[in-house]
Formats: sequence, structure tokens, C-alpha cells
Amino acid sequence: MPEPVWVEEYFGETGAVLDEKQKRRGLLIHAFQEIQKEHNYLPEDRLNELSRDLGIPLSEVYSTASFYKHFYFKPRGKNIVCVCTGTACHVRGASKVLQRLEEEFGIKEGETTPDSSMTLETVGCVGCCGLAPVATVNEEVVGEIDAAKAEMLITKVKG
Repeated sequence: MPEPVWVEEYFGETGAVLDEKQKRRGLLIHAFQEIQKEHNYLPEDRLNELSRDLGIPLSEVYSTASFYKHFYFKPRGKNIVCVCTGTACHVRGASKVLQRLEEEFGIKEGETTPDSSMTLETVGCVGCCGLAPVATVNEEVVGEIDAAKAEMLITKVKG
């Protein structure tokens, strides 16, 4: 199967040392990033299309995407709220913050609200232990979360 013209354009001179199969596989991560940027996740129909366009079995496409934690197969919310559950945050009340968010939005960690306004996640450490407990809203750090800041965070997400 001849490779699409854009494969040669993507690799340029480097493509001379790669065989056709290596070139097509080398495009997967970039393609995943572009698809996820457009859809906020990797829709099945787009992965089928990618598999067909690159001539890579769908099982390999899924295997590669599932290897990386930052690719998602289910739609995610407009706002991504991530509560740190590392040691410092845990000790300073992260579970209460998480519980408050779960109650307010009617979802559990790892879920997205029915209206796709928010996805709630946890992470082992944000790296801001001195500000514990910490959460991020679309990668913006909110630290020293007490009851008042939790309400502010909820208001921000509801926008």
C-alpha cells in the first residue's frame, strides 16, 4: 500500500531511513493529539478512519492510544477538575474537597457530568504540597482549599 503524500511531508529527510510501516506508526501520537484537540477525546469513528488511512490494524491503534494516560476514549467535560490526593493533600482534607464536588455535581471521580460541563479526576500529586489541599481547574492550580474556596471552585466551574 503506497503511503499518503502527507506522510512524506511530515517526516521530510528523516523518512529516508524509515520504512513505510515505521513512518505510518510514527504518526499515531501526533494524530491522536490532533483528534483529541478537536473532540476532547478519541472517538471510535476517527480511530477507525485513522486505522484505515494509515493501514495500521485497529487493534494496534487502540493499543498505542491506551498505553498513554493522557488519551481518552470517552467524552470529557468542558472543565477538567482534578483533586490532588497525594499525602499532603490527603492529610489536609482532599477527601472532603472531592466529596463536596461529587455531591454538588452528582458524579464520582472519573466521571463526566451529563451536560459535559465537567469531568472530575484525581491525581497522586500536583506538586504544590505547601498549598494543600490542592485541585486544578483546566490546569489552573487552586490551593489551600477550605469550605469557602470549595464554593468558589464550584462557582467557577459552573461559570
